Amino acid sequence: MNDNTNVNHIEELNHYYAVWQETNHVYEEWAKRHGISACCLLTLISINEGGKQCTQKNISQRWSIPKQTVNMILKDLQNKKYVDLIPMQEDKRNKQIQFTVTGKEYADTILSELRKAELAVIEKMGIERIRRLNEESELFIKLFRETGGSPTYEDTTA
Repeated sequence: MNDNTNVNHIEELNHYYAVWQETNHVYEEWAKRHGISACCLLTLISINEGGKQCTQKNISQRWSIPKQTVNMILKDLQNKKYVDLIPMQEDKRNKQIQFTVTGKEYADTILSELRKAELAVIEKMGIERIRRLNEESELFIKLFRETGGSPTYEDTTA
């Protein structure tokens, strides 16, 4: 690669970083306007989608949130009577996280509003553009892993 090509590649990488940061910022601001942190929002999404396998460890690994942060969020949700932490049969140290009826109503209110906003964006972008965005992101991740950049998600959950 010549120096000019290198400069162009670095400029594009910096643009990629900026977009990534701005995406995180947009979700952080959205969560803040709804009275929660972005980490709490991601935790609510995980519990909502997690079924019987939703644990603190799963949430932490899925979103790269420190376990201690997830623990604090769960304690807050538990104090508000939004979640129950049920010891798992196989390993009593791990707890299955489930919404209470009140917690499900609370989460549904927030998550349905989030989903409505996200779907409106997809509608404006068009389904083909969002598919391309996803495909190109997946390719970047695959190639990054192949060059030794990162283990697969499965490798980190073992």
